[in-house]
Amino acid sequence: MPIPSFDLQVLLKAGVHFGHPKHRWNPKMETFLFGVRGGMRIIDLSQTVLLLRKALEFVSDVTARRGRLLIVGTKRQAQAPVAEAATRSAQYYVNNRWLGGMLTNWNTISVSINRLCEVEKTLASEEAKSLTKKERLLLDLKRRKLDRDLGGIREMAAVPDLIFVIDTNREAIAVKEARCLGVPVAAILDSNSDPDGIAYPIPGNDDSSRAIKLYMDLLAGAALDGLEKADDTGFMNKGVSVRDFAKSDGGAIHETSSKPEGDSKQESKAEAKEDVGASVGNAADEV
Repeated sequence: MPIPSFDLQVLLKAGVHFGHPKHRWNPKMETFLFGVRGGMRIIDLSQTVLLLRKALEFVSDVTARRGRLLIVGTKRQAQAPVAEAATRSAQYYVNNRWLGGMLTNWNTISVSINRLCEVEKTLASEEAKSLTKKERLLLDLKRRKLDRDLGGIREMAAVPDLIFVIDTNREAIAVKEARCLGVPVAAILDSNSDPDGIAYPIPGNDDSSRAIKLYMDLLAGAALDGLEKADDTGFMNKGVSVRDFAKSDGGAIHETSSKPEGDSKQESKAEAKEDVGASVGNAADEV
């Protein structure tokens, strides 16, 4: 299947353009913002369309090279869409809470994953019949707790090739660990987020259930597109690793800023107001 198509109107309907109240914002996000309407920061969707498409293309390239994607989104409205998208596209996910060291202290995390497998094996074996009701209950509670935290990465044998994050403020530790290991990060950036160090920034609403569902549907489609490309041997044997490809493709992996400089900033603003001002303005007036 091809990378899912979308346009500005699709993003508008999902509420991707809504940021936070004007007093809750990060000045580093200024270049990604359209303005203020009704006391709310409005995100410049003309940039979102381009940056989201670029991120999806990279996701497709990663999975086409047999790389693996880790999706991180632990806020309540993101938990179900994240698990569904990751399961559908055969990728890893964390949707309950990020445990410190999930990337940088993988040996310890692996011990917990092995413990989860042992508990499941015990509950499914004949040995469970010899346990008391209380012992079985305690084991089941432990299994459910471990599965909530580690179920989405239990098959992850090594550090992933790309991390996709929803809400970098909430998942700040995950972003820091990825940067520490040189893993590229693609992230949804709301008006109060920090874009520094994000290889593939995607300005957009990170709180709306509809918006998050849209991101996850597009992400799963892009990952599946890459998996289909992986069947093409010619595409696979280019001799370029996923990490090297990320550096050559993004050109700004872990740079301190992904924002346009100089006159390009003013040109971007002018083009945004000319092309999408009416659409975004009308939608924002409904806030």
